[in-house]
Amino acid sequence: MTTPRHWWPSTIRIRLTLLYAGAFFVAGLTFVALSYLYLGQTLDHELTVRGEVGHLSPEAHDAIRGQFQRARDDSFNALAAASLISLGVVGLVAAGSGWLLAGQALRPLRQITVTARRIADGSLHERVALTGPSDEIKELADTFDAMLERLDRSFDGQRRFVANASHELRTPLTINRTLIEVALGNPQADDSLRQLGARLLAVNQRHERLVDGLLTLASSEQGVADRVPLDLADIARHITTESDGAARKAGVAIRTQLQPARTTGDPVLLERLTHNLVDNAIRYNVPEHGWVAVATAVIDRGVELTVENTGPPVPPYEVSNLFEPFRRLPSTERLADAAGTSTDRGAGLGLSIVRSVAHAHGGDVHASPRQGGGLVIRVRIPAGPPAPLWGAG
Repeated sequence: MTTPRHWWPSTIRIRLTLLYAGAFFVAGLTFVALSYLYLGQTLDHELTVRGEVGHLSPEAHDAIRGQFQRARDDSFNALAAASLISLGVVGLVAAGSGWLLAGQALRPLRQITVTARRIADGSLHERVALTGPSDEIKELADTFDAMLERLDRSFDGQRRFVANASHELRTPLTINRTLIEVALGNPQADDSLRQLGARLLAVNQRHERLVDGLLTLASSEQGVADRVPLDLADIARHITTESDGAARKAGVAIRTQLQPARTTGDPVLLERLTHNLVDNAIRYNVPEHGWVAVATAVIDRGVELTVENTGPPVPPYEVSNLFEPFRRLPSTERLADAAGTSTDRGAGLGLSIVRSVAHAHGGDVHASPRQGGGLVIRVRIPAGPPAPLWGAG
């Protein structure tokens, strides 16, 4: 359900100003109405009293009464004009004063908003630290700071866990791989032992990739703390060059159209994102005349990485499931496996890591089936500062 858009900028400050001005006008109109009522009753009473005093002829009495009635009407008209003009002038002053007072009252909320925006960029060490009287806004700021403190400690604990898990999980797998490789290198090993060793090595490699993928997924979900300027086109160029050998073995051609796409982020995570997209595009392809197209460009205020490939048809309702961890298309065979270029079936984390890394950089990823088979995957993240000009001072 979409929120209706108004033709005026609806902010709390404007609403408070209108509320102040409206309350003043209602109070002013009430005061003017009561003044008119009181003045009218007073003048009518005075007219009655004067009409009863003295022995005047009917003609003189009517003349005096008419003159007094005209004076009463003139007084009312003058009072009405003066009241409306005064009410308008003072109303404008009240609206201006309400605008200033609302801005002063909402200043702490703006401070909280600015701090929240900085925190959204990945800086959990920020605090509002609002000073002033102990009112409702101060209580809100203190509660917000307490929540940030708990989140900061929680994320620090997750970072330490990821670092420790990275060491504790990779070390035994590395030892296993080394022992298997040593056993396979023994010239006295028979064929059955070599076949068993090759299978164990393939299983160990799959577990290493699974652990590496899980750790990358956990790291990307924590956000990007330290961003550096980089060009997404350079990363894509490096990945496509490295993947050219695997693409040739699978009979897949890689096409590139790389335009400068400067942004800021974590080079390791963005390199992993690009590698996963290109690797999936090569593996899930067609046996003959397959291709992978990689492009970078600047779109609006963001940079976009597009990876398109030929491949088996993908049902549109299955596209969203591809980004879930450990989810694969049940009817899709990997070309790389069929061609004998890989013994690893994969952990099903490739596109999950892509989505997590894109979100960590403030971006998003969209996939759509390509007509004729394959996918078109677009990753868009905010653009960075332009490259500095040489010799600019």
